[in-house]
Amino acid sequence: MTHIRSFPPIENPQATVLILGSMPGKASLKAYEYYAHPRNAFWSIMGELVSANPNLAYQARMEKLKSAGIALWDVLACCARDGSLDADIVEDTILPNDFKTFFLTHRKISHVFFNGAMAEKCFFKYVLPSLETNAMNFHRLPSTSSAHAGKNYQQKLEAWKIIIQARCCLEILENSSLTG
Repeated sequence: MTHIRSFPPIENPQATVLILGSMPGKASLKAYEYYAHPRNAFWSIMGELVSANPNLAYQARMEKLKSAGIALWDVLACCARDGSLDADIVEDTILPNDFKTFFLTHRKISHVFFNGAMAEKCFFKYVLPSLETNAMNFHRLPSTSSAHAGKNYQQKLEAWKIIIQARCCLEILENSSLTG
């Protein structure tokens, strides 16, 4: 069984949105880039939502996310898994990332979006019980992985548009509190 480690977050202290995956797959681990598998729809969707197009260099995509107020990370810091599928994660090897510290240094995050069911499941089981937060909104989105064939690209894109809606609502609230 292979023990694997996640990457540091793509983050900005001013982020208001956090997108969480479970654990990078083989292609991502090899490239040391989030969502590096060419058939994963994440960067195509982010391209449509915040101009973080997959044809941009990885560093430029990360900057687009940061400037859009979006942070990106994985729920798991490390685990044992052969292959790339979430279903292959050995549960008794799971160690979550340090979200307590993360949220202390990213106090503006109000919306957490899960890229698929495993990210949500692991967050609620291994992370949320240790957090003192009632002010965040949590929402599971369909996985951008090509292994998640239950929805086509257009359906995934439509579901992921909620991220932009959340950001727009936050901006409206922020602007009204500044002017009111």
